[in-house]
Amino acid sequence: MRCQRHSLSALVLPLYGAAVVGALLLLPIGLGFPLLPRAAAALRRRADRQRQRTADWSGGRAAPPAPLPGTTRALLGDETFWRELRWAWLEPVTGGLIVAAPLCLFWYGAFAVLVQPFAWREFGEGNWYAFVPVRSTAAMTAALALGLAFAAAAVALAPRALAGHGRWSVRALSAPYTTELVRRIDHLTGTRADALDVQAAELRRIERDLHDGAQARLVALGMTLEEATRLLETDLPAARALLVEVRATSERALQDLRELVHGILPPVLADRGLGDAVRSLALDSFLDVRVDNALPPGRLPAAVESAAYFAVAELLANAAKHSGARQVAIHLGHHGGVLRVSVTDDGRGGAAAGPTGSGPTDGRPTAAGPTAAGPTGSGLAGVRRRLLAFDGTLTLHSPPGGPTLATLEIPCASSSPKTSSFSATD
Repeated sequence: MRCQRHSLSALVLPLYGAAVVGALLLLPIGLGFPLLPRAAAALRRRADRQRQRTADWSGGRAAPPAPLPGTTRALLGDETFWRELRWAWLEPVTGGLIVAAPLCLFWYGAFAVLVQPFAWREFGEGNWYAFVPVRSTAAMTAALALGLAFAAAAVALAPRALAGHGRWSVRALSAPYTTELVRRIDHLTGTRADALDVQAAELRRIERDLHDGAQARLVALGMTLEEATRLLETDLPAARALLVEVRATSERALQDLRELVHGILPPVLADRGLGDAVRSLALDSFLDVRVDNALPPGRLPAAVESAAYFAVAELLANAAKHSGARQVAIHLGHHGGVLRVSVTDDGRGGAAAGPTGSGPTDGRPTAAGPTAAGPTGSGLAGVRRRLLAFDGTLTLHSPPGGPTLATLEIPCASSSPKTSSFSATD
């Protein structure tokens, strides 16, 4: 059925190309100026449908082009416009022929199954099916078997034909290299700005925590020591009591410093890696959290592990605070050079797409405040900024009634995966 739709689409496509060519030919007399943008827009819509169909049916994703220019002069200088026009004329004799092969086999086999058994006598002596002269019941039976083989071959060939057509469509309809380069530069500029903002926010947080926590305790400790030194010669019991207070203050200051360091880079993450660090998050959560670890035996890049760890922490905090979930399943895996982390909760769902998310994002309005997600956590916007620094993405699917599935993907190099399983309730 998909091959049939592709072939029919290829037959109609030259009409769009003819409309564009007609508008181009009318440019010298002025009539083409109002017609060309409309014809180009119709061709773009057709190309966009083909891009989406290719992604849905064969998994190939053509890089989306930039929007069409608004003027005819700019349109004539747009490389994507000419690529789509070329595709409109080449598709019937390239992609159309690719998907036509299994169709021809199938209908030729259907002819042997549906027509030959009933009409072979009417065709006379010149009745041949492929290489079989159908002049007897035995020959008709052979033709019937051959037709069934052709139909089966067509069914087996169809997925490969669709995959081949998908590769051709991706090559023909992907945005030009210059467009991709400009888009990549813009993306890197934006992610660099986000990374700088994240770094500045983390420095401000560290400064604030030091000022309000350890620094204040150390100042109080110094003042208490000075008072104890003054009382050593006049009131030894009071000096001893102050020294005990100094000891307690120093312990609290040390605890503040430990908590600050844990917020920057948890020791379990530095010592044992992402899998065990996520397990520690599961143990600390009051939810029933299950962690399935399919990470490789080696270590991932430290920066990637840190980004993934704090992103998972943020998602767990959201599930605990806003979704009404009781159980959470976390899966860690690596395939094709991409770290993939999925977090699924059984909450009420219904999260809307947020304006700052990458792909579908959680729109819970109260999820934007600071949580236990780490030093720069600012809800899912903070997760998105953290992942964008690594070309990572956050995708969230949350239908009403749940469950909510958040998927993090971060490109990174790694070795072959190793599977293990852990439950926070074990």
